Amino acid sequence: MIVRNLALVLAAGVGLMPCIASAVPASVPNLISHRAVYDLELKDASDRSGIEGMTGRMVYEFTGSSCKGYKTDFRFVTQINTGDAVRMTDQQTTTFEDAVSKKFTFETKSFTDDKLDKEVIGSAADVDGKMKVDLTKPDPREIDLVPGEFPTEHMYQVIENAKLGKRIFESRVFDGSDDGDESLITSTLVGKQQAPKDGDAEASVAGDFAKAPFWPVTIAYYNDKTGTDSLPIYRMSFKLYENGITRDLTMDYGDFVLTGKLAKLDVLKPETCEAPPVR
Repeated sequence: MIVRNLALVLAAGVGLMPCIASAVPASVPNLISHRAVYDLELKDASDRSGIEGMTGRMVYEFTGSSCKGYKTDFRFVTQINTGDAVRMTDQQTTTFEDAVSKKFTFETKSFTDDKLDKEVIGSAADVDGKMKVDLTKPDPREIDLVPGEFPTEHMYQVIENAKLGKRIFESRVFDGSDDGDESLITSTLVGKQQAPKDGDAEASVAGDFAKAPFWPVTIAYYNDKTGTDSLPIYRMSFKLYENGITRDLTMDYGDFVLTGKLAKLDVLKPETCEAPPVR
């Protein structure tokens, strides 16, 4: 899961381990279809942010399979108090990713107080060693980018590196956010796997996975203008289960920080790779 800019809204250093191979791992992680609801709260805000309070809710629905592709439906709603006014932001995003053919489609609508601010629609594909992006909204255009990974493919990398004990690595990720015309450099730090502690109320919300072990993960995002020598434009930390479920989110936008606590988790019917029976 990638969550970034609140206008569309959801690790650091030089000389890190190089990005691992782009291809889907030989052993694809068993990512399960699920719907997760997170309650959002403001953890910290600088005077420069102009934010006195913020609450919200995030709903993340992930479905599909490694052979048929993965669909993500995501909604991020916040109520922001600036002291002078209260406004509501609402980001609605749908993506589809086929990690085998390296194709990705995305559509995002962003609203403020029920008024549409921005709509971004497009697709991306890995063609001849380049990432080709075809935008249809807001302005039709084609863009060539440096090869990178799509969100689910990046999640494969995080889980596989965690299982192998590789604690830090870099990747380039394209998720169609912002204006859908750039990818970001990511630096990922994975902690040692651990079990939930007694009294961890949020873990109990995970149902069948309440006692399952997880990895603490931090991912920092950088753009090409500044590179990894500067502070990240965004940083996200979370607890990651081997099946792709995340909880205990911290989203650091620089001038303010949000937390996201898992409020509800529904495991959805899995999609199989088996062909339907011939009749």
